[in-house]
Amino acid sequence: MRDVLLQFSGALAIIVALIHGALGEKRIFASGNGRITIEPPQLRTLLRLVWQTGTVAWIGGGVLLFAAPLMASDAARHWIIVTMAAVFAFAAAANAWAKRGRHFGWILLSAVVVMAIAGY
Repeated sequence: MRDVLLQFSGALAIIVALIHGALGEKRIFASGNGRITIEPPQLRTLLRLVWQTGTVAWIGGGVLLFAAPLMASDAARHWIIVTMAAVFAFAAAANAWAKRGRHFGWILLSAVVVMAIAGY
């Protein structure tokens, strides 16, 4: 059961990352109707790439969580879970604080953390 929880945690992390990337492109960085204006254009490009770097990192973390039960190393499982739980917990806390709890992201990120720890 703990392996299934860990794999659900990884799958949810990937889904959350994809939502994060898509919402950023659609609602924050959309040309002409984005919520923010960033000048000069090079800075806009840099911020967009930094945003998507987080998306790619969360996908990588989700893949590691999903694959952890398939590894023969207990040490690898331990450090993957500890590291990814810390990363996603920080992201959840930052999201809850920045949005004052009015955004669904912190709930989904917290679910990743809870399932990862339960799969420990």
